[in-house]
Amino acid sequence: MQPNDAAHGWRAKDGGAVLTELLVSVAGGDTDAFAQLYDRMAAVVFGVIKRVLVDPTMSEEVAQDVMLEVWRNAPRFEATRGSASAWITTIAHRRAVDRVRSEQAMRDRLDRVSAMEETAIDDVEDQVMRAADRSAMSEAMENLNGDQRRALELAYFGGLTQTEIAGTLGVPLGTVKSRMRQGMITLRVALEATR
Repeated sequence: MQPNDAAHGWRAKDGGAVLTELLVSVAGGDTDAFAQLYDRMAAVVFGVIKRVLVDPTMSEEVAQDVMLEVWRNAPRFEATRGSASAWITTIAHRRAVDRVRSEQAMRDRLDRVSAMEETAIDDVEDQVMRAADRSAMSEAMENLNGDQRRALELAYFGGLTQTEIAGTLGVPLGTVKSRMRQGMITLRVALEATR
């Protein structure tokens, strides 16, 4: 029994019964009961999540979200369907799996976008390199704004990577990618118009 259990009327019971009573009290908005529940379950929740996510910082973030979800959804707990501990750890496991899926989906999206950008840039680069008429290229470059021109010059004539360009220009990588993508689109349109 926790030190404050007697003050809240929780009798000496097995841990599961105490957790159930605490969760029922939390459902009624009892912040003291939530503090007790948090003290009893936070480490368990963190452990469940960390086994899935491995990363301790991300695990801590998800654990905080889970405990907030427990606070918000406590009225949905049904003791007849399972123990309070199982209900809470199920939420924790689901949130951890959701985070893994979310992180993987984000990585997949970034990979697809990066591949599309590289393909688009490579396609335009091939067209540019094959352009026999230097004056057409020079004229096409005039259609670019200064930021786009500088980024493309650093990439194609300076041989810098997008990350190196970002460092050289002192702008975020996403800005460099955007400038290069827009510049390539402008170049493509200008070069196609000269054919």
